[in-house]
Amino acid sequence: MTSATAEVYDLRGLKCPLPVLKTRRKLKAMSSGAELTVETTDPLAGIDIPHFCNQDGHELMSSEKTGTGHRFVIRKG
Repeated sequence: MTSATAEVYDLRGLKCPLPVLKTRRKLKAMSSGAELTVETTDPLAGIDIPHFCNQDGHELMSSEKTGTGHRFVIRKG
């Protein structure tokens, strides 16, 4: 589950590659170890966000399908 301090970043309605680009920019401004919850409706985010986390050294804490898209919890590496 997400911690109470995890920031929620609403990227619903944005299409690839914007969710990954905006997530990268947001994480860059956060402290190492901080958690970010990302909400997206882009069907490709289910592939793109985990790949981005792997490439950039962030920990994908959870990934779940929601009624309209995906929710990811990422811990900055």
